[in-house]
Amino acid sequence: MAKDGMDTKQFRKRIERFLSHYRVDRGKGFRLRDHDPTDTHGLEDEQKDEARELLQRGVAELSRLQEMLYAQDRWAVLLIFQAMDAAGKDGTIKHVMSGVNPQGVQVFSFKQPSSEELDHDFLWRAQKRAPERGRIGIFNRSYYEETLVVRVHPELLARQHLPPPLISKKIWAERFEDIAAYERYLSRNGILVRKFFLNVSHEEQRRRFLARIDDPDKNWKFSMADAREREHWNEYMRAYQETIRGTASKEAPWFVVPADHKWFTRLVVAAAVIDALYGLDLAFPKVDAAKRRELLATRRVLESRGRAGRKKGGRRS
Repeated sequence: MAKDGMDTKQFRKRIERFLSHYRVDRGKGFRLRDHDPTDTHGLEDEQKDEARELLQRGVAELSRLQEMLYAQDRWAVLLIFQAMDAAGKDGTIKHVMSGVNPQGVQVFSFKQPSSEELDHDFLWRAQKRAPERGRIGIFNRSYYEETLVVRVHPELLARQHLPPPLISKKIWAERFEDIAAYERYLSRNGILVRKFFLNVSHEEQRRRFLARIDDPDKNWKFSMADAREREHWNEYMRAYQETIRGTASKEAPWFVVPADHKWFTRLVVAAAVIDALYGLDLAFPKVDAAKRRELLATRRVLESRGRAGRKKGGRRS
């Protein structure tokens, strides 16, 4: 049984209906302005405690599903997080994955590429970090930076040592095609891909930057580079819109997650991850008859040795 007396099928349908507001698996016609960063699906701030309780339940369910994913060792899951600075990627990952066994999770943060990485194709460093079967891989930023920050700052292309004829007006559309093909390849090899754009508003980002400046314990989170990128806000929004249009698919959908309310952001992401794992039809491996007989024989030996040990201990006393 799932939460609130519902069976798993009912629970999953409820999650699917909830997520349908944020899931994008067909990019044509997608408009970022249709997605409100302040949306809470009708939940009010007064219901934050209820949302936190739901998140805790979701974390517990995610832990159960992840244990089966690890034991089954058939599928892998790749979760990709993209966002503007201060949208809450780190906190969302921390809270949603808080109940998961660390052995089954791999988190990679993609920073500015190294000289070695720049000497390879733009997907090379991501492919090296693809999750193993049985594990959940998390990309905190990803190869999508190549259609976002590099698009907003095209001078970065010059560092990639591409032959000049390949740098044309078609390069972004070509990268969308390459990414879509790569994600299709991953899905065909048992790696489930889910992508999250944490959609924070310009004003909420400003407030969070101010909070980082005013709180000494958060000063380390702030850099002037983050503030400078705000000057390119509209360019980034266009880049995100075009990226989602060009790379959303049924195999690797985007979730445009309202990010102005952190408690709601975490709820949506947890629901999306749980829904993805439900779709894998996970189960603990079943042993065959020979293995079962071996287990029963071992059990008998252990029980007999336990009885013998208790008797021996009794004689000593």
